[in-house]
Amino acid sequence: MAKLTKRIVDAADVREKDYFIWDDELPGFGLRVFASGKRSYLIQYRAAGRTRRYTIGLHGVWTPETARQEAKVQLGRVARGDNPSEERQLDHKAITVKELCALYTADLNAGLILGKGGRPKKPTTIVTDTGRIERHIIPLIGARRVKDLTKADINKVLKDIMAGKTRVAVKTKKLRGKAIVRGGAGTATRTVGLLGGILTYAVDAGIIEVNPAHGIKKPKDNVRNRRLTEAEYRTLGQMLRDAAANEKYAMTVDIIRQIALTGCRRSEMISLMWIEADTDASCMRLVDSKEGESIRPIGLPVVEYLEERRKTAAGTYVFPGQGEDHAFGSFPNHWEQIFSDSPLAGVTPHVLRHSFASIANDLGFTEVTIAALVGHSKGSVTSKYIHTLDTALIMAADTISGYIQGLLEGIEFKQTAYALDRDSRRAALDLFLTKAVGEPGNEAEDEERRLAA
Repeated sequence: MAKLTKRIVDAADVREKDYFIWDDELPGFGLRVFASGKRSYLIQYRAAGRTRRYTIGLHGVWTPETARQEAKVQLGRVARGDNPSEERQLDHKAITVKELCALYTADLNAGLILGKGGRPKKPTTIVTDTGRIERHIIPLIGARRVKDLTKADINKVLKDIMAGKTRVAVKTKKLRGKAIVRGGAGTATRTVGLLGGILTYAVDAGIIEVNPAHGIKKPKDNVRNRRLTEAEYRTLGQMLRDAAANEKYAMTVDIIRQIALTGCRRSEMISLMWIEADTDASCMRLVDSKEGESIRPIGLPVVEYLEERRKTAAGTYVFPGQGEDHAFGSFPNHWEQIFSDSPLAGVTPHVLRHSFASIANDLGFTEVTIAALVGHSKGSVTSKYIHTLDTALIMAADTISGYIQGLLEGIEFKQTAYALDRDSRRAALDLFLTKAVGEPGNEAEDEERRLAA
């Protein structure tokens, strides 16, 4: 027991579970310290034979002094027979979807909505979620009361977005900037997924008892299952060579090629910094990927590209924008210009990522290896404590990126699976052992063995 002061509130330690600190001067007034680190003032009282709690508000918005005054007001109401907790519940149950989204967005921006790995959502994700709320959810059901929502309402939201009902062109902050808000299956699936998360938030807050979005069947995003055939890779290679003839597209072409050779997400490659490019260890040490800090093995074609580019590099980013020191910003427009009205119209950067993983599978690499190469959460090299990579991963990165580079250059491979025959393995082993003991050898013979392997 202690009198709640700013010093005591600020000094309250964070534990694995929520706990309470009760004020010794005002019975029933206390502080709840959440496992997330946030602190909230409340009162506890009995009404109708049950213990009730009434939340006053978060520390920071409320001070111990202002919260204490509010506690006195509410405890006075309790003494007169009122039940503030029950009244608030009734008020909460009547809030609209728009009001619920405002509460959710406030906690989202405060870092209280957790994403993957129990981490606060990234700023880019917050922007995306906010856009989906403002451009799809609120226009369709913002005026509806949360407690009145049914599964049928959620299904209608899904169908309306798929049908393009919320499609609109909106002005951006950039001069003459414009963004097209599209509908479609992919947008519908991801928006309803977000809506489900918001309604789970409402359940946790006691606003509703059951999430009406649970069990909603969402369409598969076919774009995410699309992969390039080997013929399409060769087509892509020719498209990139044609585009590179125009200096305007030179950097975009380089970015596209490196996405294809690494399986990286578009944002990861565009925002790649030189401090993240560890060519000596043949990897990228990403500071802030979708999965948090992540180490990505990269093949020799990528290593050689980065080393050559570094010779003339200036600034923070591998692919710099114009003017101030920031990442390249013209990629989306350039991509549209290169791919529109082409044999690969409709292909997205994610298709290149999925195709990289598919090629890796074709070459016989395991799911765990592929996950490590592309940075999936189930991969084994996402730890910031790892400083060296498994040789097998480097070999895998070399093989896959080399194979894709060959396809982009127009090569038609006769063998579509990685060679594991006894002769190839023996030749590779002999070469390794010869190099290891430092025996002089014939360079031509060594090269023959390398090619045979």
